[in-house]
Amino acid sequence: MTPNEALRLLDTAECIAPAETVQAALDRLAADISLQLAGACPLVLPVMGGAVIFAGQLLPRLAFPLEFDYLHVTRYREATRGGTMEWRVLPGKNVAGRVVLVLDDILDEGETLAAIRDKLVEMGAARVLSAVLTDKANGLAKPVRADFVGLTVPNRYVFGCGMDAYGYWRNLPAIYALKDH
Repeated sequence: MTPNEALRLLDTAECIAPAETVQAALDRLAADISLQLAGACPLVLPVMGGAVIFAGQLLPRLAFPLEFDYLHVTRYREATRGGTMEWRVLPGKNVAGRVVLVLDDILDEGETLAAIRDKLVEMGAARVLSAVLTDKANGLAKPVRADFVGLTVPNRYVFGCGMDAYGYWRNLPAIYALKDH
């Protein structure tokens, strides 16, 4: 996809969550997470690359001590459908005995988040919680549920706020849906 094609893609997309709605969801998520984890000094792990925007906006809203690292696992690789799980980076900090909060941009089919949870438990995490900016209402029986959900989005291909469309538009402050998906 060329930059001009990416511009046309955005022009034909539908805004399903304006920036103000996303910011309000982040405020609510921060309050909910703070209620449950303020005394836990959790290890917070965003899932690269989609959760980088989410983490960058959520973390300053959390007014309690935490440690930060990241992990990288992907199934999409700039496609619109998930493929084989590819582990790229495991957390560098020791997770054994820790409360771990995983941040991800979207809970779609749940395969990636379930694999992350299982891997962190295998690595000795005492408790694994997850926060997602969006949860896709796709009607599937997902193998995992997020502990904290910002927004529910329709069963369409969505992008913006860290989620991409063909490698573009992670940087948008609002969430859009492709017209043809």
